[in-house]
Amino acid sequence: MSFDKEWASVRTASTAEVSMRLNQVAPEPGTGGGNADLGVDQDKLGAIGGAAYALHGRLVKDGNHARTSTTEAATGLSSHGFLTGSAMSTVQETWSSQLSTLLDACANISNHLDYSAASHAKEEADITAALAASAINEYLK
Repeated sequence: MSFDKEWASVRTASTAEVSMRLNQVAPEPGTGGGNADLGVDQDKLGAIGGAAYALHGRLVKDGNHARTSTTEAATGLSSHGFLTGSAMSTVQETWSSQLSTLLDACANISNHLDYSAASHAKEEADITAALAASAINEYLK
């Protein structure tokens, strides 16, 4: 069989087995699979936000642990004409910049999850109140 014939048969076989697939996680058993409701798990949001907050605290405390000794070593090496001194200074500056970026990211994650959880709770309360008022209006008619 030539390559072209084999390729054509493989393509035909593969298209016969294709069905529509959506890029999503399969529904959990027992959920019905067809629900399009927005769901927010407050516990999961809280756990992720708490982890980001804890990481931020650890980074603030431990992120600059070696800054003083690295700076002193870089200065000492540079003053004696070693190129390693300037390289250590560059590493220290890069570390400080990356640490700052990571601290900002952890703070943003924590703050945004706190905001999202509070916002969702408020929306849920508003919807619940609106539905309750709607049900009351039905009985008043």
